[in-house]
Amino acid sequence: MTLEEIRGQENSMANTDRVQSAGAALEELLVAAKKQEYLTVGVYESAKVMNVDPDSVAFCVLATDEEYECDIALQIHFTLIQAFCFDNDINVVRVNDIERLADLVGADGTGEPKDAHCILVTVNVKIQATGKDSLVPLLLKLYGLE
Repeated sequence: MTLEEIRGQENSMANTDRVQSAGAALEELLVAAKKQEYLTVGVYESAKVMNVDPDSVAFCVLATDEEYECDIALQIHFTLIQAFCFDNDINVVRVNDIERLADLVGADGTGEPKDAHCILVTVNVKIQATGKDSLVPLLLKLYGLE
């Protein structure tokens, strides 16, 4: 085994750990945001929030899986949402386990599962300015700034 192969295996394990850590941080953030009612779930609902108050959006999660990869309308929505997020300095994370994401955000009041293709984590701008928003430490953890 060469030195490059050994380093490649070490880097691969480090990357796997980093991805798992980011996934756990994202899950923790989404659970906390849901408890505090700081989540907007659904492509259309998210677009409405971003159009009305983009400063309140802290984070955007876009989710798809193999079943929806060929959905042209969804891909167009994703492209537009990503462009809007880029223009408004909103960080975007793409995930590929929509079922797990849907389990985390739960169902709506009617018992129907929510459209988990797009999830926004919003913050109260006034609370965030005072530093009393409990989501801020979770966002820092997700970004690896903690």
